[in-house]
Amino acid sequence: MVAAASVVVAVGSVTGMMAAAGDGDGPDVARPQVTSSPLLEPLPAVPSPSPSVTGSPSPTAKASPKKKASPRPSASRTGRKPQAAPASTRLYLHPESQVLDWVRGNPDDPRREVIESRIADRPAAVWFADYSPDTVTSRVRAVTSGGAAQGRVPVVVPYAIPDRDCGGHSQGGAPGLDAYDGWIDRFAAGLGTGEVIVILEPDSIAQSECLSAGERADRFASLARAGRVLKEANPRARVYYDAGHSGWNAPAKQAGWLRQAGAASAASSDGVFSNVSNFHDTADEVAYDRAVLDALGGPPGLGAVIDTSRNGNGAPADGEWCDPAGRKLGRAPTLSTGESGIDAYLWVKLPGESDGCKGAPGTFTPSYAYDLAR
Repeated sequence: MVAAASVVVAVGSVTGMMAAAGDGDGPDVARPQVTSSPLLEPLPAVPSPSPSVTGSPSPTAKASPKKKASPRPSASRTGRKPQAAPASTRLYLHPESQVLDWVRGNPDDPRREVIESRIADRPAAVWFADYSPDTVTSRVRAVTSGGAAQGRVPVVVPYAIPDRDCGGHSQGGAPGLDAYDGWIDRFAAGLGTGEVIVILEPDSIAQSECLSAGERADRFASLARAGRVLKEANPRARVYYDAGHSGWNAPAKQAGWLRQAGAASAASSDGVFSNVSNFHDTADEVAYDRAVLDALGGPPGLGAVIDTSRNGNGAPADGEWCDPAGRKLGRAPTLSTGESGIDAYLWVKLPGESDGCKGAPGTFTPSYAYDLAR
């Protein structure tokens, strides 16, 4: 997702509920719960006179192979009030994931200790990337109730918007916006009453330029509705909207779209998220998110969350997006960032789930996880 398109690979059921794939560890074992976190694949950065950070090329044959850069955004945030810290500073580690399956199934693997201590023991988001209205409520409830029982905050990712990825590798989702609205109603019914963070539809706003003006308006109306429904179902839910990342759209452009999608309304939004499944440096994302929030001009309580799962070395200079070499884990997930306006560093993409080069797309690949963690 360097300028990013979501690429969902439907690989089984529970987020991380697949046996590890790659490295000769045997066939996938699907279990009927939450889909594993999708592969989010980069698109080319969009040059603009407004501030943004260096982008990366598209992996597809149609896109230009050249990198496109533009100035970095200013980190200044004049006139914005600091947001109070969430009531809980503890994130929930869901006990079912691909990496945990691998750790449990490979007690004698020499890589196990590193992978377990640096990846498997860290909380990560749970993705709901399949359109399954009959079961989504119970599956969401299983995650949120688990967090509530421990007094911890789960992170959930609804990812079923129609025409996601604009017909690219992650095509799929609900058959239409009416069906999507119904799916969101059922998703919201599983949120419970405890604290929960919702990462609402990665790429749904940043990648919306492929849609016609009418299609974009309809999508944004559904996203605004989704935020309202989620927060009405659980007033303690914190809903964040798609801001892309620092190498993609200029802050003013992204903020304009976010405003249309309801991200500037306290009734539907707690702010924005960025860098999902990407590699951009945390400092760049902090500056970019602050610029987006300034341009958004919403209520003073809006904040941002950043995916730091694989950005420890920043984005590759050559713009490579598919399991690029030399990357490492980023900052540990936390709700206490010490940065004004930055509500959390999260692991939205589970480290070690391959983009499709070092292992099967969307499946946990021990060699890749070990390279990131050591």
